[in-house]
Amino acid sequence: MGEIIVEEKGKKGGKRQAKKHSTRIDMTPMVDLMCLLITFFMLTTAFSKPKVMVITMPEKSDNPDEKRPEIPKNRTLNIILTGDHKVFYYIGIADPKKPAEMPLLVKSDFSKDGIRKALLVRNKDLFTKIAELRDKRLTGKIVMADTTAENEVKRLKKEDKKGPIVLIKADEKAKYSDIVNIIDEMAICNIASYAVVDVSPVEIDMVKNAPK
Repeated sequence: MGEIIVEEKGKKGGKRQAKKHSTRIDMTPMVDLMCLLITFFMLTTAFSKPKVMVITMPEKSDNPDEKRPEIPKNRTLNIILTGDHKVFYYIGIADPKKPAEMPLLVKSDFSKDGIRKALLVRNKDLFTKIAELRDKRLTGKIVMADTTAENEVKRLKKEDKKGPIVLIKADEKAKYSDIVNIIDEMAICNIASYAVVDVSPVEIDMVKNAPK
């Protein structure tokens, strides 16, 4: 704050003389404000945690002779993302060499009765086990630390042999937000195995020929 200096009057009957004083600014309030701001930014920075989305990508092998592990057809659920937030899915494998055995392509969306319902129906057993574990912790029937609960969920997912193996595929018209949304659905539905892979030409033709 600036300091105000009052001039003194001269002697009685004499002339007033102006005294020259140097300007002095009190910086104490400014220093207090800076300390408060530094403390505020330090606390807010420490409390904000970075959000990371884990995406499972298939491993690439440099050995051309190495065979890829075969995925059971009845457990394979292919999800295709395309423009206008459209979602298609089919079960099995689309083999262009066997046109008579081409799977049925189903049109869906991101509503609660859309792709989420299809995932929950095929992942009912694992989803129920994880939901029961969480309910028991919330109701106090079992006491379990967070790390122990996370390890138990991982164990249930690893031992699951009935749930779907989801292959997420997006064409050039798909939006990034749709990829984020479908990965969120994987977490909501407790899908144990899923991966983001490239869409094949035969699947692109399936989407083009799908009923509007």
